[in-house]
Amino acid sequence: MERERIQTEQAPAAIGPYSQAIRSGQMVFTSGQIALDPVSGEMVGSDVQTQTHRVLQNLQAVLRSAGSSLNSVLKTTVFLSTMSDFQAMNTVYTTYFQGIAPARSTIAVAELPRKALVEIECVALVEE
Repeated sequence: MERERIQTEQAPAAIGPYSQAIRSGQMVFTSGQIALDPVSGEMVGSDVQTQTHRVLQNLQAVLRSAGSSLNSVLKTTVFLSTMSDFQAMNTVYTTYFQGIAPARSTIAVAELPRKALVEIECVALVEE
């Protein structure tokens, strides 16, 4: 099965040797997004709620570029720099998913790129 690299200027450019997402058949696999502004490349916000909004907006842009959306997400993985931010992240997260919420894993990690508080990756179906 072929793989297609997904890249959009509406989300931050990759800061390493990886793709924003890969589309294969009717599936989209995104790389983790942190709260980088797609224009400036700078981190947005100093709290997990502000960062979660930016992260999910970045994911929306990547998914849209791949012919998908948050409505077609099957699974997310959320990485938090501290599990004490779980409730605040979750408050924002729930506003972005309509209908059936995707499956999700949430993991606390020692550190995220650029000292981010939250990173989210997902797997989605193509809608086209």
